[in-house]
Amino acid sequence: MTYTFSWTSFIIGFMILCAGGAVTLWHRQLADMFGGGVGSYSRYQLCGLITCGVGIVVMVNLHELLLVAFFSLFFGGNR
Repeated sequence: MTYTFSWTSFIIGFMILCAGGAVTLWHRQLADMFGGGVGSYSRYQLCGLITCGVGIVVMVNLHELLLVAFFSLFFGGNR
C-alpha cells in the first residue's frame, strides 16, 4: 500500500491533536472534576499525550498503513 495524503484525515487528526492538547493542558482541572484528584494527575496527562500522538499519526495519514500492516498479520492479506 502506498502513502496518500488526505485532507479529511489531516483535519480529523488536527481536531484529535487539539483535544489531546486541551486534556494535557488542563489535566489538573479535569482530574479534580472527574477523577480522584492529585492521585490521577499523571494519568490524565498521559492520556492527553497519547491522544496527541494518535492525532499526529492520523494527521499525516499513517493510521491506514499501520492498520493494514497489523491486520495483514492475522488475515494474510497482501495489499
